[in-house]
Amino acid sequence: MKVRRSERLIDMTQHLLTHPRTLISLSFFANRYESAKSSISEDLMIVKKTFENRGIGTLETLPGAAGGVRYLSKISRENAELFVDDLCQRIADKERLLPGGYLFLSDILGEPETLHTIGKIFASKFVDTKIDMIMTVATKGIPIAQAVASELNVPFVIVRRDNKVTEGSTVSINYVSGSSNRIEKMALSKRSLPTGSNVLVVDDFMKAGGTVNGMKSLLEEFNAKLAGIGVLVEDENVGEKLVDDYVSVIRVQNVDVRQQSIEVEKGNIFNSPTDSK
Repeated sequence: MKVRRSERLIDMTQHLLTHPRTLISLSFFANRYESAKSSISEDLMIVKKTFENRGIGTLETLPGAAGGVRYLSKISRENAELFVDDLCQRIADKERLLPGGYLFLSDILGEPETLHTIGKIFASKFVDTKIDMIMTVATKGIPIAQAVASELNVPFVIVRRDNKVTEGSTVSINYVSGSSNRIEKMALSKRSLPTGSNVLVVDDFMKAGGTVNGMKSLLEEFNAKLAGIGVLVEDENVGEKLVDDYVSVIRVQNVDVRQQSIEVEKGNIFNSPTDSK
């Protein structure tokens, strides 16, 4: 059905935003709006410029008969830092202190807009990395994994600490908890992760990295490849970490239970640019 250009731009933008990293041919849009490809190309340039100016992302054009355009979800470094500065202030609230030096994050991980931005921050970092799947461990990491998976347009899988009947047959491993030095167990359904997948591991809170290290070991059981590690909050109040090649959004520098104080700063994800600006 022939539509006006204003309607076409709105619908085209919506389609791109809901299909990140998906290659879409110009013919698809031309047929969808009954418009010439030259007109579609002009529209896409407008969308691309707007995305980049607003720090939403960018459009990547692939030439040739099998080419097209795809939306890459990104957030500008400026917007990301403003968001994380505000998040640091919220997390530094002494009311978030929990036994064992952990922090209460459930309210933050229940906010759709906050999760959306966290997803875009990780997507900006790994947008050029080949990723087939996101992996996390139940339960707090689930909303983060879902947010990142949505921005990268890939599935996510959940590693559990106990077997569920609904999971079918599973692969289980024992791992050492880095913070408590205890032997723990984690399991993943055999049907969840295809052999040879490139997997991005994400988690909400990392102390010594025992859980993340366990997920790395689990990937080996599936002959899967580790594409990267991303954590929302890392705790610096531990000794040597069991993992070193990771990115964090927020870093907890010091937790004083007696003084009821928390020192928080931006994580190492900002040590290198997250976008091209």
